[in-house]
Amino acid sequence: MTENTFPVYNVDAIVNFYRAEVLTGQESKHFTKGDLTPAPKPEAVQTLYMRVLHLLYRFRPECHSLVPLLENIQYPANHEGATAIMSVYTRMRQFLPMCLVYDFSLNDLLAPKKQRTLTILSGIMNFLHFRKQRMELVLEKQAKFRADMDKLQAYTKGNLQAEKKIETLTTIPPEQQAEADELAAALSELQSTTMHEYQEVNAKNDIIAEWKAKIAEKTQKLASDTRYAQVKVDLTNLKEDICKLKSQIVESPEELKSQMEKMRENVKNIKSSIEETDERVVELQNMVQGVSHTEAEIQQTYSLLQDLESSMNNTRQQQEKYQELMARHEKKQKELKNLCIEEGQLKRALGMKLDKECKHNIRRQKKREMKEQHVQEVLGQCNQIHQKREEMADKIQDISGETQQLKARIKSLRDVCSKETDKAQALYDTLSASMDELHRRIQVHVTDLKLNVTNMSANF
Repeated sequence: MTENTFPVYNVDAIVNFYRAEVLTGQESKHFTKGDLTPAPKPEAVQTLYMRVLHLLYRFRPECHSLVPLLENIQYPANHEGATAIMSVYTRMRQFLPMCLVYDFSLNDLLAPKKQRTLTILSGIMNFLHFRKQRMELVLEKQAKFRADMDKLQAYTKGNLQAEKKIETLTTIPPEQQAEADELAAALSELQSTTMHEYQEVNAKNDIIAEWKAKIAEKTQKLASDTRYAQVKVDLTNLKEDICKLKSQIVESPEELKSQMEKMRENVKNIKSSIEETDERVVELQNMVQGVSHTEAEIQQTYSLLQDLESSMNNTRQQQEKYQELMARHEKKQKELKNLCIEEGQLKRALGMKLDKECKHNIRRQKKREMKEQHVQEVLGQCNQIHQKREEMADKIQDISGETQQLKARIKSLRDVCSKETDKAQALYDTLSASMDELHRRIQVHVTDLKLNVTNMSANF
């Protein structure tokens, strides 16, 4: 008690605190400074301790004077006076170590001293201050926990509603399921057809580019063909001139044949070139018709693609809404996680408190078990003593039987001894008689020897 870890308050502060916080009713009015100074009153100190125990453990003051119902207790009225003090003493011994007071004795209840009572009351006062602060913190945390639980419930409701809305937005009603399936099939078919048509269009564009290059070449050749046409005109003019000259000049047949063969070869070449150009023109016309047909098909596919783009825009808007809802859902989940973390912290704090209470309960239970074990050990020792007593009784009975047998033997031995003593006595008598005769003879012989000695001494 010399080195305290808590401050020792003065008498006025202690009296005011216990009147305000611990005592109630008439007890707080009648409790004054004179109950503690200059010499503390045992009754006031005992009532203070009882009220502290009632405040902390809900153990009423009248319960201290209850005598335990035991079978072998005699005169229980004589125990009522001591049970209250012993009950307060045992419970204060259990409580005061939490107030950092470890040397509480029975003398502090029966004959309290001023300084010790002030230090004990200061320790209790410090513990009650600490308990009040902890209770305020716990109440604040409980209020915050309740508010957080309300928020969590509201958030869970909001999440459930959002999930229901998402389900309603994502799920298709059964009335429209067939239409949705048809639309999905049509979309898939359109996508496949558009991909195929895109491929065909690209191939046709490549072919068109090739034909454009060929057409450019053909136009160049046609330009050269116009020269052939001019050559034809020139040839006709030359033929007319030749006819006129034939009429005027008679030429040799050999020269005419050679010229005619040359002319025939030129005509054949020109005809073949004209036929080739005609065939290529027909092919170009067919290609132009195919290109126009493909352009119409491309316009149709373009209109279909525009419809698909509008539907895709609608789906994108729905996806954006879905993403927004998912973002809100994730935010709500994060808030739920934070609330769960706070809940876990509060549960840990409650778990720590429950662990402390469990430890106190375990200590109490251990003490009770120790007491019960002690009682059981005492009962076991009593049982062992009873068993030993029974065994000793059996041994005593056996010993008594053996003593009776020994007595019978002793009697028989005494009879034998008495007989032998009679015999020995007779022998002793005979021996004593013979010894007396020997002594008498010895004395007679000694007297004779003395007489002889005297006679011999007289002669010398």
